[in-house]
Amino acid sequence: MPMTEHKKKQHHRRGIYLLPNLFTTAALFSGFYAIVAAMQSRFEPAAAAIFVAMLLDGLDGRVARMTNTQSDFGAEYDSLSDMVSFGLAPALVMYQWALSGMGKAGWLAAFIYTAGAALRLARFNTQVGIADKRYFQGLASPAAAAIVAGMVWVGNDYALQGKAMNLMAWTLTLLAGLLMVSNVRYHSFKGLNFKDKVPFVSILLIVLIIVLVSYDPPVILFSVFLLYALSGPVWTLMMLRQRRHERQAQRNNEIPNPEKKNSADDFEN
Repeated sequence: MPMTEHKKKQHHRRGIYLLPNLFTTAALFSGFYAIVAAMQSRFEPAAAAIFVAMLLDGLDGRVARMTNTQSDFGAEYDSLSDMVSFGLAPALVMYQWALSGMGKAGWLAAFIYTAGAALRLARFNTQVGIADKRYFQGLASPAAAAIVAGMVWVGNDYALQGKAMNLMAWTLTLLAGLLMVSNVRYHSFKGLNFKDKVPFVSILLIVLIIVLVSYDPPVILFSVFLLYALSGPVWTLMMLRQRRHERQAQRNNEIPNPEKKNSADDFEN
C-alpha cells in the first residue's frame, strides 16, 4: 500500500540533520576526552580538548544556519553537549589538577562552577528569541571554560605548584561560576557578518592573532579570555555610572532654579 503524503511528512520529521550534529558530537567527545585525560593526570591534552570543544561548538551552529538545517533536536543536543564540555569537564579537570587537595572547599568550588554552567545554559535557553543577541547576560559557559582550562594549561606548562597557586585556582573557579549566573553584560560578537567585505588590514590582524596564539597557546588563550571575563564587570560599572549621571542630570533639570526665577522677576519689574 503506497505511503500517504501525511505519513511521508511524519516519516521525514522523525529524522535528524547529520552535518551539524556531527560537530556537536565531536564537541561532546572532546569534553568527555578532557575528563578521561584529567583522570590520568594528562592535564595538557585535557585543557587543549576543552578548547577544541569550543571551536567545534562555534562551528555547529554556523553550519546549521549556513545549510538551513536548524532543528529543535539540534538545539537541545547542543545544550547537553555544552553542559558536558563547558560545565562538567572544566570543573573536573581543575579539581584533579589543583582542588582535590583542598578538601570540601575544593569540590564545593568545582560544584559551584558546574551548577553555574547548568543555570547559565538553562537561562540562555529560556531567553532565546527574547534577549538582545548583541549581548550575553552573564559570562558564556565556553568563555568560563576557557578561563578554567587555560589556567590549568598554563599552570601545567610552567609547573606552577604550591598553596598560593591552589588558592588562585580555587578563586578563579569560583568567580567563573558566579559570573555565569550574574547579570553582568558581555558583548556576544554575534553582530559580526563574515559574508561582508572587510578592509585588507583585517586579514593582517587575523594573521597577527594566529602568530600570537602559535607563539604560546596556553598563555595567549588564557590571557585573552581572562581579559574578556574582566571586560564585563568593567563595562557594566561604566554603564551604571553613566546612567546614574544621566538620572542626576534629569533631576537637576526638573528642579526649578530660584535664581533664574528671581532674575526673570527683576527683569519684568
